[in-house]
Amino acid sequence: METTSYLKSIRMKKETNQTISWIEGKWGSNSNLSIPLQDRGLNFSDGIFETILILKRSPKLIFEHLIRWERSASILGMESPPNREWVIRLIEEGIHKTGIINGSVRINWSRGDNHNRGITMPVKTSTNYGGRFWLEINEHEPSFSNVSTIISQHERRNSFSRSTQCKTFAYNQAIQVRHEAITSGNDDGILLSTTGHLSCGSSSNLLIKRDGKWLTPNLRSGCLPGIMRQQGINKGIFQEAEIKETPLKKDQWMLINSLSCHPITQVGIHKLDPYNDAKSLWISLLT
Repeated sequence: METTSYLKSIRMKKETNQTISWIEGKWGSNSNLSIPLQDRGLNFSDGIFETILILKRSPKLIFEHLIRWERSASILGMESPPNREWVIRLIEEGIHKTGIINGSVRINWSRGDNHNRGITMPVKTSTNYGGRFWLEINEHEPSFSNVSTIISQHERRNSFSRSTQCKTFAYNQAIQVRHEAITSGNDDGILLSTTGHLSCGSSSNLLIKRDGKWLTPNLRSGCLPGIMRQQGINKGIFQEAEIKETPLKKDQWMLINSLSCHPITQVGIHKLDPYNDAKSLWISLLT
C-alpha cells in the first residue's frame, strides 16, 4: 500500500533539522548529552513531560503547559518541577541559540535517581530525593494532513488510572496503537475507554463535529486533558460528551494536539467526509 503523506511526514527527517538540548547546566546536541543509567525516568518511565509549540520563535500556551506539568507532578507524588520563570527563560535562550522559527520544545521531569533496586518510590531525605530536568528543542512544522484510522482492538485507556491524567514518559500503549494502525494500512489508532466509550487517539485528543457542534470525550473516558482540547472548551467551541465508537451520518472527526490537527477520512470500515478547515480551527485555539 502506498505510504500516505501523513506517514511520510512523521518518518522523514530533514538533514538540516536544527536541534539543541539542555541538561544539568549544559547545552548540546541530543547525541552528545545523556542522563545517568540509574535515572527512574529511564528505568521505569517514571517521569512527565510537555511538548510545547514554537511558532514564529514564540512558545505558545506555555503557561497552560507548565500548569499541567506541575499538576501532573502533584498527582503522581513527585517533587515540584523547576520554577516556571526559570524554565521560560531557558526555553527562550534555546530558541535564540538555534534561530528556530517554527518548532517544538519538550520539557522533561523525572523522579531522579533510583538509589535502591526496585520500583518503590525513594524515601524523601536531604540527599537522595528530588528530580531531574532536561529539555529538547527541534524544528517542526505543524501538520494538517488527512488521516485514516482504526479503533484499536488491543488497547484501552484506563478511566480510573491516575497516570492517564498526566503526560508521562510511558508511551508504550500509544506505540502499540500506532503500530496496530500502520500494520493494517492506516495512519493512526483510536482508543476506547475501559468504560467502552471513545477516549482519544494514540497521541491526540479526539474531536467530532456532529449536528453543528464539536464534541470531545469527557475526562471520565481516560483521555489526556489536552491543552488544545481545553482551549476549545474554555472558548465554548468544544463540549464534553460520552461518545460511542460508531460514527453517525454526516459526522466529521479530527485528531488534535499542540503540534497538529488531522481530519479523519476513515474509522475502520466507515468512510467520513474530512473537515476542510482544520488549520483555521487549530490556529484559533492558540490564543
